[in-house]
Amino acid sequence: MRFGRTFEEFEVGAVYRHWPGKTVTEYDDHLFCLLTMNHHPLHLDAHYAAGTTDFGRNVVVGNYVYSLLLGMSVADVSGKAIANLEVESLRHVAPTFHGDTLYGETTVLGKTPSRSKDDRGVVHVETRGHNQDGTLVCVFRRKVLVPTESHVRERGGEQPGRPEPREGTER
Repeated sequence: MRFGRTFEEFEVGAVYRHWPGKTVTEYDDHLFCLLTMNHHPLHLDAHYAAGTTDFGRNVVVGNYVYSLLLGMSVADVSGKAIANLEVESLRHVAPTFHGDTLYGETTVLGKTPSRSKDDRGVVHVETRGHNQDGTLVCVFRRKVLVPTESHVRERGGEQPGRPEPREGTER
């Protein structure tokens, strides 16, 4: 199973379609709001949302939508990252509602070798999130510092720090 890419594996223009999607539940949205102390009634109070908003129902908090799409992209984009450097832009294009299923895809916009260290480079990507109807709901661009193939080899391979199983060692 692939988990991230080295600098050499990224190609400008490549599109990675992330799988699987995620159906957003009311519980997911409310828990995220409560954990992050966002108590806006648009997200938590169905009566308020039905009677006083343009949408007529609760809207999923935008930071959760962004977080889901970012998480979906890790296996394809930043699973080997040395650092996430920057979120350049973030746009919420359309609302997400409880019961919507989100799908993400990421396009490689550019890549630049590091000027200070030859074992890494910066990859510039755009992630787009769509709901089950194909409606674009969120777009963000970010820059990720990723290792080169030689850096991965030098630090112990694909899964550094993972212990080797030993036979006959039951607890």
